[in-house]
Amino acid sequence: MTSETRFRAIVVERTVAEDGTKSQHATLTLVDETFLMPGDVTISVEFSSLNYKDGLALAGRPGVIRVWPLIAGIDIVGTVESSEDPRWVPGDRVILNGSGLGETHHGGLAERARVSGASLVRLPAGISARQAAAIGTAGFTAMLAVLALERGGTTPDSGPVLVTGAAGGVGSIAVALLSARGYRVTASTGRVDELGDYLRTLGAEAVLDRSTLSEPGKPLQAQRWAAAVDSVGSATLANVLAQANYGAVITACGLAQGADLPTTVMPFILRGVSLVGINSVEAPLALREQAWSRLESDLDLALLDGLTSSIPLGEAISAADDILAGRLHGRTVVAIHE
Repeated sequence: MTSETRFRAIVVERTVAEDGTKSQHATLTLVDETFLMPGDVTISVEFSSLNYKDGLALAGRPGVIRVWPLIAGIDIVGTVESSEDPRWVPGDRVILNGSGLGETHHGGLAERARVSGASLVRLPAGISARQAAAIGTAGFTAMLAVLALERGGTTPDSGPVLVTGAAGGVGSIAVALLSARGYRVTASTGRVDELGDYLRTLGAEAVLDRSTLSEPGKPLQAQRWAAAVDSVGSATLANVLAQANYGAVITACGLAQGADLPTTVMPFILRGVSLVGINSVEAPLALREQAWSRLESDLDLALLDGLTSSIPLGEAISAADDILAGRLHGRTVVAIHE
């Protein structure tokens, strides 16, 4: 393996102790082309991003990575180096979110990636590579949630829309997208004093302390929300459902508080509430392209730039604890060659 064939990558490996205890750890190391998995398109990666899932994987938490060793990173933005897929040629600028990246297939926290061309989306002309990474899976997921609300008939005239986990990646972009479309957005966060002004800058009409939603409550409560984008799950989502208006559409796209849902069927059968799951990993290509087209037209890119920070690849592992502890807000781009 010569220096010309090697490239940097953050690789997560798992070890099994003699007593059967399993642990995983991430290391910035050098690998070569033979380390990459099968695929018909090879990409020179320019940017990735740091998402909650990435934080879990890089911090050695279980539940994200399912094969080892694996290059972490659920986002890729870069340039096609070579392609056996006729849809792509060298020099094409492309985006890939989800599709097993950083879970079952080598991801974007590396200088090179080999993937299937079937899931790639062309970088929109109006969005830079850095901005596309800032949007990343978080913004892509937020847009999928907005599209789901629209399919369910939610309009700005329907009433207040709640965004939970609003200071995180999904929540921040959901607030920006919804407010830009004229929705009256209430943002829920655990850091009202610290981040209230930040969320209002994104377009939130009101900011709510997450403690008002995070404890178990009655299955039916006073109606407050015409719709919601929830990235928290558990008791928070249960309370959102309990406070939903008749006919409300609630989208679920995360489990920061937990994977459980301590509720009853009452919101569904007495208020006609719809709970819509958002899966960015397996979204079909047509939906991916629709979401990125809408992101190009709907998202205020100057606002995006203002909520984006950058770190080099070598700092991604140490940043994992920060995103898990909620010390980061907005979007964090990983500049692969910086």
